[in-house]
Amino acid sequence: MDTKKHSVTLMLDKCKGCTNCVKRCPTEAIRIKDGHSVIDGDRCIDCGECIRLCPYKAKTASYDSLDTFNNYKWKIALPAPALYGQFDNLSDIDYVVSGLKNCGFDDVFEVARAAEIVSEYTRNYLKGDNIVKPVISSACPVITRLISIRFPYLCDHLLPILQPIEIAARMAKEEALKAHPDLKEEDICCLFISPCPAKVSYVRMPIETDKSAVDGVLSISDIYFKLLPAMQKIVNPETSAQTGIIGLSWASTGGEASALFNDKYLSADGIENVIKVLDQIENENFADLEFIELNACSGGCVGGSLTVENPFIAKARLQNLRRYLPVSLNHIPIEETHRVPPNVLWDSMVEYKPVSQLDPNRDVAIKMMSDIQQIFEKFPHIDCGACGAPNCRAFAEDIVRFGGNPEDCIFLMREKLHDLEKENGDNDGK
Repeated sequence: MDTKKHSVTLMLDKCKGCTNCVKRCPTEAIRIKDGHSVIDGDRCIDCGECIRLCPYKAKTASYDSLDTFNNYKWKIALPAPALYGQFDNLSDIDYVVSGLKNCGFDDVFEVARAAEIVSEYTRNYLKGDNIVKPVISSACPVITRLISIRFPYLCDHLLPILQPIEIAARMAKEEALKAHPDLKEEDICCLFISPCPAKVSYVRMPIETDKSAVDGVLSISDIYFKLLPAMQKIVNPETSAQTGIIGLSWASTGGEASALFNDKYLSADGIENVIKVLDQIENENFADLEFIELNACSGGCVGGSLTVENPFIAKARLQNLRRYLPVSLNHIPIEETHRVPPNVLWDSMVEYKPVSQLDPNRDVAIKMMSDIQQIFEKFPHIDCGACGAPNCRAFAEDIVRFGGNPEDCIFLMREKLHDLEKENGDNDGK
């Protein structure tokens, strides 16, 4: 995998070699080598957990700058529903939409509009025949990538409908071309305003479609500080927002699932909780459920590492905004009320990527597993992380796969030093 396409990056000059990120990475993608952390691009799912945990701010997310797209004639903002929860005393979404236009965008297409459409398509999909249930939401790219490298038996449970940001970008470009016949497709760019680094990675290397219709990803934290002064100048905002309760609810945990009008669902957030749920699904403990909504960030998208507001405060603000909105303002065409059209489905299904495979040769892999177990048994099994690996078993696997010395374990090293001191003491006594 091309590590340059990942959004989570390391600033070497700030990394102190602590093990906070190593021990909490959900896919064991980080190691400490030569005094600083190293990220394995094949295992990284860009969840942003290391960004939140690093006390030295050595982990950061790379994303695009608005100035990069000045050569386009028509710039369309695709604001995530989580953006609306960042502002205090916001009573009308129109202020945000108008503010974005004052920040240099030519048009705004709310991702919440596409979310409402995806909700309707998902309802149709769940009514289909031969559907593998429970269906797992694919709206969070972290969940899709996590399943693709760690849960091979759950790949066919993923909802094969494109993410709202993808559908929003396609619809936005279609509307722009119709409204402005003088524009060409290459004149238009769609820029998603993202709450998390995972969406940046999705646009750079999508696994459900050949190429994303989104041209760039900006961070909510960047746009927020441009929006504040722009919104303060607005007295009477243009009435242009087309978001309903359903679309706005996608910003926090449970919003997508509740929009299906189906009681047989489960929603969970936080990457550690998500992994526990996926383990349970793989063990067939949720056979009576039809839909599973999982969000890597605590609280849902409002808890993304590219936001500025506390996720619980942002969620409360969104609840206040919902009071004055209709249930939904966006619907699928009448002829599609009982089906899911091919143009909103994935171009290819997600396949399992065995990044943890020891060796393609079964006999060699079995021998390696035996060696790992023998080395592992020598360790204290306290998973301190001082060796630079997340736990004792991972360190044993690193030694077998890439080479290394078991005595890099500080406990084994201490025992060896103790034995040497004892041996030297015995020799001195003679």
